[in-house]
Amino acid sequence: MSNSKDHYQEIGQKFTIEHSTTMGQMFGKACLKINGKAFAAFFQDEMVFKLGAEEIKDLKDKFIGSQNWDPSGKKRAMKDWLQVPTEFREDWEGLAKQALDFVDA
Repeated sequence: MSNSKDHYQEIGQKFTIEHSTTMGQMFGKACLKINGKAFAAFFQDEMVFKLGAEEIKDLKDKFIGSQNWDPSGKKRAMKDWLQVPTEFREDWEGLAKQALDFVDA
């Protein structure tokens, strides 16, 4: 299995081809965008997804150790973003598609 960064890159490249997304930067972090809006990012060797506050509540129970994303590290987590640990990287692509659909709705 590839490392986390490679897995993120693979997802990004696949989405660029299949969904016309782009790979860019947000807060200086690598991210995936659709129409200029970020829907996923790579941070601290984990992937982060914009899924909406309601959806995140349910997913935190499924992905133990996941948390609202705090890109600044200053205890100001973003309510619509979920940071999902590396042990769930097999789920990252599905979560990225869910985030893409959420942002592109």
